Amino acid sequence: MAKFQKKKSTSSPAISTASLPDIIFMLLFFFMVTTTMRETTLFVKIVSPEATEVQKLEKKALVSYIYIGTPLQANVYGSEPRIQLNDAFSNISDISEFVAAERESKDEADRPFITTSLRIDKDTKMGIVTDVKQELRKSNALRINYSTRQVGNLKL
Repeated sequence: MAKFQKKKSTSSPAISTASLPDIIFMLLFFFMVTTTMRETTLFVKIVSPEATEVQKLEKKALVSYIYIGTPLQANVYGSEPRIQLNDAFSNISDISEFVAAERESKDEADRPFITTSLRIDKDTKMGIVTDVKQELRKSNALRINYSTRQVGNLKL
């Protein structure tokens, strides 16, 4: 009697791709949850002053930030406090254009509720802060907020 032998296959079996969409969506969901959106790249050093009475802002979308502090690259930009609007150093005269651009970017119904938040280094002198506030008044940006960090309640 003759014996029949099976031919051995030299090719490997195909990889199942049925679960591939599940893995892709799981990774996509993971990165969507864990990623934070970058607001602004800071070019100035900001160490916020401490405060005991702090309130959170209601609508963060209606807040425009102005950063004031010493530049991180002091050897390039000097050691004097500088003003940063969005992602660039600016002068005091640029603040009115910044306020106008922020107003135009918001919905017309929300424009009266736009708040300008000043994030100022605690070692910054008040002269530059006063100049910024005066320019904000000229631009009719009257809702001003100072950003601070909260400490425990102090008892005197």
